[in-house]
Amino acid sequence: MNPDPADSVLHHFRRWAGEDPGAPAVVSGAAVLDYGELDRGSSRLAGHLRAAGLEPGGAVAIATADRPEAVTALLAVLKAGGAYVLLDPDEPAAARRQLAQAPPFLLLTRRALLAFLDEGSDRRVICLDTEAPQIAARPVETAGVGAPAGGDPAAFVLTGGARARAVRIDHARLLAAHDGWAEVAGFTPEDRHLITARPDLGGFATGWTRALCSGGALVLPDRPSASREELRRLIRDERVSVVHTDPGSAHRLFTAGDGARDPGRTPDPDTWSVRLVTVTGDRLYLDEQTSLHALLRPGARLLNVYGPAETAGVGTWFELPMLAHPVAGPEGLSLLGVPFPGCRVELVGGEVRLTPPDGGGAVATGDLARVREDGLLEFAGRQRDRVVIGRRTLDTYRIESLLRGHPRIGGALVREVPDAALDAASGGKPGEKRHGSARGRLVAYVAPPAHAFADASSGASTEASADAELPDAGAVGRHLADALPAEEIPRTVVRLRALPRDRSGREDRGALPLPVAPGAARAARGSGKYTAAGGDVSPSCAVGCAALPLALIAASLTGILWPGSTDLGAVPSGYANLFFVLYVFEWLAFGFGVVFLLAGRRRTLGQGRGRVLGTAAHLAITYLLVSWWPQDNLYRLAAKQDWPRQAALVYAFNVPLMIAAGIVALYAVRGPRTEASAGS
Repeated sequence: MNPDPADSVLHHFRRWAGEDPGAPAVVSGAAVLDYGELDRGSSRLAGHLRAAGLEPGGAVAIATADRPEAVTALLAVLKAGGAYVLLDPDEPAAARRQLAQAPPFLLLTRRALLAFLDEGSDRRVICLDTEAPQIAARPVETAGVGAPAGGDPAAFVLTGGARARAVRIDHARLLAAHDGWAEVAGFTPEDRHLITARPDLGGFATGWTRALCSGGALVLPDRPSASREELRRLIRDERVSVVHTDPGSAHRLFTAGDGARDPGRTPDPDTWSVRLVTVTGDRLYLDEQTSLHALLRPGARLLNVYGPAETAGVGTWFELPMLAHPVAGPEGLSLLGVPFPGCRVELVGGEVRLTPPDGGGAVATGDLARVREDGLLEFAGRQRDRVVIGRRTLDTYRIESLLRGHPRIGGALVREVPDAALDAASGGKPGEKRHGSARGRLVAYVAPPAHAFADASSGASTEASADAELPDAGAVGRHLADALPAEEIPRTVVRLRALPRDRSGREDRGALPLPVAPGAARAARGSGKYTAAGGDVSPSCAVGCAALPLALIAASLTGILWPGSTDLGAVPSGYANLFFVLYVFEWLAFGFGVVFLLAGRRRTLGQGRGRVLGTAAHLAITYLLVSWWPQDNLYRLAAKQDWPRQAALVYAFNVPLMIAAGIVALYAVRGPRTEASAGS
């Protein structure tokens, strides 16, 4: 049964279309639809849908690259009493999979897309780019696509990720979600809303109501995969006041890509029109929210919104003024805040059970949380992300939050990698015993802060310098040692330019690469790429193998450079052996020193103690190793009473050795740099 217009979002849209029909409703490039045009166009298309035999609650799939046309079509479906399913025309293969999730009664598309989407089925089709839409002869069966409890469905929201699923949203929930948004965000008819989500996802599939049911304008990019520059230009040219986005896109939009601007300090003139940013779809840490908020104009708001597709994208919300005072460790804290109007949160065994805004049945989210002393809800990870190593169930979110406490890490994910995969990647033998369980081990994936890199489309990159600053497995182990037991510390670290995200903007654990084999790691390092560090790519063997021939070369050159310095003919045999062992150690130290000079700088800088001190320590350690071979030989050839030569040797070797030892001591006691001192 078609709901009464007063009980649906259509009532709000029609009210604004009647009060101010000339106001802009949808803006996309050069195309602008006002409320009157949008109302009339959707009504005409609704007539075609009814003529095609669309019944109340029947699903209609919409696939068009023309964004104003997509909005017109979804309103038409609602007016005809159906439920819309938005597809992404940029990804026909994904769209075909999505069609199978919610079999539609009818497909609305354009002729150019028809061959990609409809592979000879008998599904009814209306081609939106023809003057007189053609309707196929026979409908497809719609069994299983009925109305959920509580009313006819208004939309089928397709969740993101590799396996999309259709979530049914009825009219009551869609309207209640809009009303909750209106109360929390205070939308006005003067607002111009930009939604960065792809058309098939919940951010757009239900988010359009925030603009068109409050009298505002919906500003859309020409294509779903718009670049950072295109979106920023859209914000500036169209004077966008409200941005609805996800954490990854928020960083792209508002954080300076070249790292020149100190995040959290300087708002950008291009985004000065924005008064409100809503971020949803994935966890947003408090330090990220603080930095992003500081990049907005004074008085602007930034809301961290938590809400699954089942609740039409609403659940809880948090903004910084809710905190009575600053908190310690913001880099490891994600706050969900308080429930939206009409929503209710219960914690059952730590899991969030979310009651939708229309009062429907509680949704088991699979997400974990805790209530803080100040009453705010704090995110505590996801059940599906926990891993079992041996007999221990490990909370990867806790490890990731602790990793983000390292001053050079901006993003972190931890996953279990099966031993078989590690064997294949590292060249080990199958079944070789490793740290962890028989099934796998923990691998940490770390990335620098979002502001360390320019947008990929700009062509600019500071990859090499940021790579040198990212910690390796040793630094990660030391960072976590005081907070975690040894078995929970990842022994393999993969350093990435950025963490992978799926189509919805959520961090994608399934797309994380395996640690690379040693040969591949060396090749990647030579090309400046991020690679695994520590664990399976330890350079110890390579260092030892390279140092040995250098030691043999030093031994063979000793008699040439310093004739007679190692002559032990006059030394008693017992002591002669001791002195020969000393010479061997000097040769080996020289070999290790040369290898460290050539290969140790990267790891020294990776400890996060600053480029100047790191470089000085690298050279000091090299000198401490290589100097013993020439020093001892020169001393042995110097007469005891040759004071000029003795003084020269002391100042040439002993004084620099003391200085080098002092530099190494300073390097050892100085902790990693904080962000505040990163530019020094």
